[in-house]
Amino acid sequence: MSDRNISRRNLLAASGAIAAGATLGPAVAGAAPRADADVIVVGHGLAGLVATSELAAAGRKVLLLDQEPEASLGGQAFWSLGGLFLIDSAEQRTAGIKDSLELARADWFNTAGFDRGVNDPLGEDHWGAKWAEAYLNFAAGEKRSWLYGLGVRWVPIVGWAERGGQLADGPGNSVPRFHMTLGTGPGVMEPFEKKVRDAVRDGKVTFRFRHQVDGLVVTNGAVTGVRGSVLEPSSAQRGTPSSRTKVGDFELHAPMVIVTSGGIGANKDLVRRNWPARLGPAPRRLVTGVPAHVDGRMLAITELAGGRVVNRDRMWHYTEGMINHTPIWPDHGIRVLAAPSSLWLDARGRRFPNPGIPSLDTLGTLELIGRSGYDYSWFVLNKKIIDKEFVLSGSEQNPEITAKNLIAYLAMRLLNSTPPPVKAFMDKGVDFVIKNNLPDLVAGMNALTGQNLIDLDELRRQITIRDLQVDNPFTKDVQVMGIRNSLAYSGDSLARTVGLHKLLDPGSGPLIAIRMNILTRKTLGGLQTDLQGRVLGSNGRPIRGLYAAGEVAGFGGGGVHGYRALEGTFLGGCLFSGRAAGRAAAAESA
Repeated sequence: MSDRNISRRNLLAASGAIAAGATLGPAVAGAAPRADADVIVVGHGLAGLVATSELAAAGRKVLLLDQEPEASLGGQAFWSLGGLFLIDSAEQRTAGIKDSLELARADWFNTAGFDRGVNDPLGEDHWGAKWAEAYLNFAAGEKRSWLYGLGVRWVPIVGWAERGGQLADGPGNSVPRFHMTLGTGPGVMEPFEKKVRDAVRDGKVTFRFRHQVDGLVVTNGAVTGVRGSVLEPSSAQRGTPSSRTKVGDFELHAPMVIVTSGGIGANKDLVRRNWPARLGPAPRRLVTGVPAHVDGRMLAITELAGGRVVNRDRMWHYTEGMINHTPIWPDHGIRVLAAPSSLWLDARGRRFPNPGIPSLDTLGTLELIGRSGYDYSWFVLNKKIIDKEFVLSGSEQNPEITAKNLIAYLAMRLLNSTPPPVKAFMDKGVDFVIKNNLPDLVAGMNALTGQNLIDLDELRRQITIRDLQVDNPFTKDVQVMGIRNSLAYSGDSLARTVGLHKLLDPGSGPLIAIRMNILTRKTLGGLQTDLQGRVLGSNGRPIRGLYAAGEVAGFGGGGVHGYRALEGTFLGGCLFSGRAAGRAAAAESA
């Protein structure tokens, strides 16, 4: 590997490895060493569990490595809401939603905006677009029946995320497709964790916790193993930072290695370094939506072994992040999944234009915030809105669904009572201002930021003119149109969207303002892979013995989502790409 080739590479991966303290050894030539397993899987998140379960089912011996302790088995998937993107599902049909593969494909490709060499085998979007086609067929076909057969079930009310709010050929979901899993993220993990633990019991899989991979072993151009540091035992609870104290070295060998190590969401230096100019300047202040171990190390390590990283500037960060009042990891933020009634303002209290409306367009709103010159924004709403419309993302913020208590969850949503996790943020959240009148609310907003950016008269004017729009069944206000559109869907009208009313209605108070921070979350680019999950080199050819799946591979192909996602597609991407890589590696090792 020449110095010239290394110098061309973008610093996303290499600098991340250096920052994480990785020791990257050179490629090794000579005879392949004796194998310790048929396959080594690096990363015990959802994609790693799925790949490992497929390998074990095929009778392969697997070593499953991770730098974290056993308490963090399942990785980031454990903390997720468990949303899954399905097309023309039984739940959709029951709700009267008319979906189809044709409609979903149009939505996906219009949202993704693939434009980097789709028809060029060496193009950055070439394999991502192919993965998108394959994933859409999976989501419209066997995905639901496969998961159902494993015991996975869903909340019967289908969520409508990323609605777009533009023309029919713009980004967004034309219909609701967000299927929340009973059990949230742990419910998606559960069947695969069980399969892997059963395989451990049967001697097919061996866990190697606290094994931090620092380099891939390359023999005669093929990946034949991993080397790295054994970290000291850790009693860190799930999600909390664990020690990086080294107590030994290791080198393990196998004919194949599958990298399933996740993205860069907790590495703010990498996030800022690769922040796309199209979204404005990189935010000075970010809150973190993933545990500290989501550090991007394996991108650097795999790239130095010849793997190609593509679409480095594509990422998925949320605009509705609140600082967690009871943090688990550093700078821990929680995302609000809001329905369309809250008024969204920039830091100066000016209402955002379309698509700056809750639930419409995440990256479109992120661009608006970037243009505002500030790295936060405001929701202004009232108690009537927060009671019905606020859902907090994450398994720990949805105890009824995580416990699979559907009756309790539906009762809470249908009765329009304040969910206890939301009430906890109202009581203890540092981003909340709750007052009985608008002057006090504005004073509280300015006090929170320490800047007198919000003008009372101007905010009153904006809310008053908005409230006048609700007196008739027709309007020129795009957000009011969106609320009525939401109420036309039975699932939203039952459980997610409050009846249209005036924000300053005294009977709907008190008034609430929430400072919304930018929350890091997903890496949309990554290692480029073919449809079998084989990692490709800069020449577009597979690197022998090397596979990747999950977020480290852009959820498939180095970027199955293109520029932006339709939601419910991240866990699904881990499932689909982990399954593909596991099955392909099992077939190759037969």
